[in-house]
Amino acid sequence: MREYRGVYGVVMCAWVCFGQTAGPPSADSLSDLLARAGKGDAAAEYSLGQMYVEGRGVPRDFGQAARWYRKAADQGYPEAENAFGFLCDNGQGVPQDHAEAARWYRQAADQGLADAEFNLGSLYDTGQGVPQDHAEAARWYRKAALHGDSDAAFDLGVMYEEGQGVARDDSVAAQWYRQAAEQGIAVAQTALATLYANGRGLPRDPAAAVSWLRKAAERGFAPALHDLAAAYAEGRGVPRDYVEAYLWMDLAAFRARGPLRVQCSAERGTIAHQLAPGQAATAEHRALEWKKKWAP
Repeated sequence: MREYRGVYGVVMCAWVCFGQTAGPPSADSLSDLLARAGKGDAAAEYSLGQMYVEGRGVPRDFGQAARWYRKAADQGYPEAENAFGFLCDNGQGVPQDHAEAARWYRQAADQGLADAEFNLGSLYDTGQGVPQDHAEAARWYRKAALHGDSDAAFDLGVMYEEGQGVARDDSVAAQWYRQAAEQGIAVAQTALATLYANGRGLPRDPAAAVSWLRKAAERGFAPALHDLAAAYAEGRGVPRDYVEAYLWMDLAAFRARGPLRVQCSAERGTIAHQLAPGQAATAEHRALEWKKKWAP
């Protein structure tokens, strides 16, 4: 689930501190927020909740965050309703309660907040706090996607590709994947590339598949790195080039985890047999720049 944009990636993620992009507020601004919040200003109450979540200017304290979010949520402030729902969903500062999270998400979603629409859709998708209902999940994902939410667009694409909650339709899946892909979502870029490669929902176009794979690969998305390497090794959508194949497979092995890392390492070894002396070292040297870029 996602409290507000920027905290959630394609998968469930932990709370993120925004200290690198927003410094702590001045004492005057903090005191001003406290004064406004003390008078029942919902926007100030919500801002204080954010500060406690992020640890900006105050110690990180989910209990205090929940207190301020709840005050603003009780006044119908949609961002606070969604944020308080998120804390309930994850048991941060309050007891974990998915049903309570769903109640707050719904209040914010009914006001058209895309993050809350996405979060409510996710609960219906997984059956947490509400009965599992893929059709209802798709309905909320659609609302969020139509409000420009990239995560919802991708998830809706998956539902159309798999026929969950909606009639299976690869062409509609492609439309939603494209919306998310054009917003830079690597998993959506990879999914769109797969449809192009297989000619499902779109005319078969190996070159377009490689183009989308490259976008996702340059974001460090391991499945895209693997598939781009395979395209170079097999000459699908690009001229066969074992040096490029080795480069991208080396990066795939670097970025992947678990079984995919094992697979990429093995395939990198297979590609290495096709290289002339020194070519592997050249590719590895080129790969270093990408690895530095992706280093934690």
